[in-house]
Amino acid sequence: MRGKLLTAHCLLLTSFLLLLSSCISTPEPSLETTLLVYRFNPPAFVEYSPDFQPIKEIPFAIPPGCGLYNTFPAPIGKFMMFELSCPSGQTVLFMDTESDSVSQPVTESDSHSLAWTSDGEAAYLKIDSLGSPQIVRAHVDGTQNQLEITEYTYDMTPNPTNDDFIFTFSRGLGYGSELHFTKNNGRNTSLLYSDQFNYVSFARFSSDGSQIAFIKIPDTQTPFTVGELWVMNSDGSNARKLADADSGHGYAANWSPDGTQIAFVVRENPEDENANQSSDALISNIYVIGIDTGALTQITHFSEGRAETPFWSPDGNTLAFNVVVNGRMRVSIADVDNAGVGSPNPGIMFLETESTCCPAWMRK
Repeated sequence: MRGKLLTAHCLLLTSFLLLLSSCISTPEPSLETTLLVYRFNPPAFVEYSPDFQPIKEIPFAIPPGCGLYNTFPAPIGKFMMFELSCPSGQTVLFMDTESDSVSQPVTESDSHSLAWTSDGEAAYLKIDSLGSPQIVRAHVDGTQNQLEITEYTYDMTPNPTNDDFIFTFSRGLGYGSELHFTKNNGRNTSLLYSDQFNYVSFARFSSDGSQIAFIKIPDTQTPFTVGELWVMNSDGSNARKLADADSGHGYAANWSPDGTQIAFVVRENPEDENANQSSDALISNIYVIGIDTGALTQITHFSEGRAETPFWSPDGNTLAFNVVVNGRMRVSIADVDNAGVGSPNPGIMFLETESTCCPAWMRK
């Protein structure tokens, strides 16, 4: 009898332990962060460890006659998208950074990068710009589908918390622009913001999806001007200017991962008429602004050349960006906590001695 009781007790204890173990969730493995930049000679994408040591090279030679327009890392996962400027038009390519394989999702026409989906498994592209323009979602597995949004779309970004997205379009010079919110793959849209005097560009959600930052570019025939950095709630309310910003060069403003700051590009020579017509005359630097305080911090202090779009590391400690001086482009990183104090450029480090461009933070 005693043995039966002991056996029953052991079985009960075992069942309890199994139930307890099933209730304890296994922590998800942490994502590894690396930085990729493109080195022109010898041509390759160079991958850096979290402490900025080169750990891998992915050879890739830009086709003759083409130029590397930019790189676009997926928000999560192993894929990176990059865009080439070629005589036949813009061309988007996908790269698997683990297998080093490169594929071309659209081969029958030109293609332009708009944004990744939030899961990193597909990208929104504008294709056939000079023929029958349309917006498609191109999946990394080779499938694609068309979205029911206007062919005049020139910018879009997904909400990082769900499948909704916003897109911006203009009907042409002198018409300004409109920013729309959409659900159900573009079948349900609503106007968030419009401006008849400016192009709304690089509209980007904060990490929690509660706010949207964007750059206003004056709707004029002047190619390069001084614009404005704005922010508003994700429902379009409380739109307000934060600061003057460079515009026309394609420099986006980007949220810090915690959503408290925005890094952006400021033109330092707004009075120079030459800089209105030629990017070579631009002098620009990276600044960071606090959303709640409005406090500005100057990160770089270049007195010649230009600093371009800044990209935050996933931990929010580092900014990576292109620097162009005397026609030479190199990727630089800035320690956000130590930059902006002293002179000339404390906390700034160039990654390579050779010419490089297009930093891309990967989380995989």
